[in-house]
Amino acid sequence: MASSTSILQPKKLSLLILNISFLFLLCLSLITTHLHSLSHHSSDLLGQSNNTNLSEIKLVDGCTNLHNLTDYESKCLYVKTQTGCRPKGYINYLQIFYCNLGKFPVLGHAAILLWLFVLFYLLGNTAANYFCSSLESLSKILKLSPTIAGVTLLSLGNGASDVFSSIVSFTRSGDGDVGLNSVLGGAFFVSSIVVGVISILISPHQISVDEASFVRDVIFFLFSLSSLLAIIVIGRINLWGAISFLAIYFVYVGTVSATQLYKRKNRELLGDRFSTSLAASKNLPVLQSFDDLGDSTSTPLLGYVDEDKPIFDMNSKASLDVHQEQNSGFSYLGTLIYILELPLYLPRRLTIPVVSEERWSKPYAVISVTLAPVLLAALCNTQRENQSSRGKLVTYMTAGLIGLVLGNLAYVTTKSWGPPKKCLFPWLVGGFFMSVAWTYIIAEELVCLLESYGNILGISPSILGLTVLAWGNSLNDLIANVAMAVNGGPDGAQIAISGCYAGPMFNTLVGVGISLVFSSWSEYPSSYVIPIDHSLYETIAFLMGGLLWALVILPKKDMKLDRYMGIGLVAIYLCFLFLRLAMLLVL
Repeated sequence: MASSTSILQPKKLSLLILNISFLFLLCLSLITTHLHSLSHHSSDLLGQSNNTNLSEIKLVDGCTNLHNLTDYESKCLYVKTQTGCRPKGYINYLQIFYCNLGKFPVLGHAAILLWLFVLFYLLGNTAANYFCSSLESLSKILKLSPTIAGVTLLSLGNGASDVFSSIVSFTRSGDGDVGLNSVLGGAFFVSSIVVGVISILISPHQISVDEASFVRDVIFFLFSLSSLLAIIVIGRINLWGAISFLAIYFVYVGTVSATQLYKRKNRELLGDRFSTSLAASKNLPVLQSFDDLGDSTSTPLLGYVDEDKPIFDMNSKASLDVHQEQNSGFSYLGTLIYILELPLYLPRRLTIPVVSEERWSKPYAVISVTLAPVLLAALCNTQRENQSSRGKLVTYMTAGLIGLVLGNLAYVTTKSWGPPKKCLFPWLVGGFFMSVAWTYIIAEELVCLLESYGNILGISPSILGLTVLAWGNSLNDLIANVAMAVNGGPDGAQIAISGCYAGPMFNTLVGVGISLVFSSWSEYPSSYVIPIDHSLYETIAFLMGGLLWALVILPKKDMKLDRYMGIGLVAIYLCFLFLRLAMLLVL
């Protein structure tokens, strides 16, 4: 018991630090806002036009002239009056940085970076603890085969943050280049750095991977990138073109399924012949299936789930329900820690229905189905522009009525000792959609923060999407895949390498594909104009170069992961990174 508690201590500590950081940022925002309102900066600034011509400022598009101003007071007035500086999310970061914390820029940078870390945690935690668990349960109820579940629901669970960040950047923020750079940057990082590190670490073990699966995944990925490059070169895409690009992934799913079905039939046929001949020679009973002999290649690489480290980590829920593990001798300290952990945990727990055995709570279940429609109504109202107050009120009242009906039904039909056994599908669908809503909200705010911070630093938001957002979303892949390859033996290496190609391909085809479908749908029957960003050509070129390097080197090494291939992949990524940094410094 003591050992398990000690293992959970780092998780508790990190979660506690995150929640305290959130409370600190909230208090800092309230205090600085109050002080700023007392100082009446805006009234004083209206009379000071020595360094700034307001009539010229208002005619400029975007926030491009922000760094032409010298003092923070002029910048504060600029971000208040310039429409291009208004946030697309829920928080006006530019106004907080220049108006509330203008005298303390170091504190402003620290607060933004801290909030960025909190948003990354929320995005990953929501996907792991709510989104993936719903997908896992839906897969069991729908009785999906491991192949279909692996290339659809499993990939969606692992790539949720990238997919929703891309959708938000296209549909909500209007900066599609941020989404493209984020997805391509994450794909490049995973297929180069992660695969390179895995190859270097397991090189002494001379572990080989399945050639057919590797070649199939890399060729499909290259074809996907070639299609995306053609779309970027053309510069526009209509609705049918976007649907065709998205359909490439379904062709990939069909190919994987057909390949596995063909292999399974061959194994069954060989098994029947082998067992029949063996029984005839030794008068032994015939085996019913060749699967009884065991075959590590019978499961698709993407469909593997490591029992020691499952993709859908149900044990991580223990860090959320910390009140069940507090020692009675430290009840007051435990209560204090529990209260401090609530800010980041409670809003999601009260709006996302959870019906797993480990986390079931009837009060939470009833409250979540009651408040979920209200949260969806608030999200819909924020997405609509120029909506009247009456329309918003009607939306909230309708959502509240639906929530009351669902809450009463949940109260009557559920038991306090365990989740419902019947009619489980509506609960799982509700949990899925609410986890999608929360992931969308967090991704929207994360993209907005990166755009605002890019304006503060004078760096293109697409650069931050290519680096910060891509690295943040790919950090879990780096940790999980490397650990799986090092500790999982040959099977673990196959799982990790397959995930390093199939996962980024899913993010590229589905994340960018759905974004293009939504964007072209809004412009239908006209075509959607692709955001102009010439750096995308360099990113795709280096990414395809890394894929071609692996495709050429690995078969020559008899599909054995060695240091030579890994060093080459890491070198390709570092060359790309240095090139982008040099171009940024020159500009």
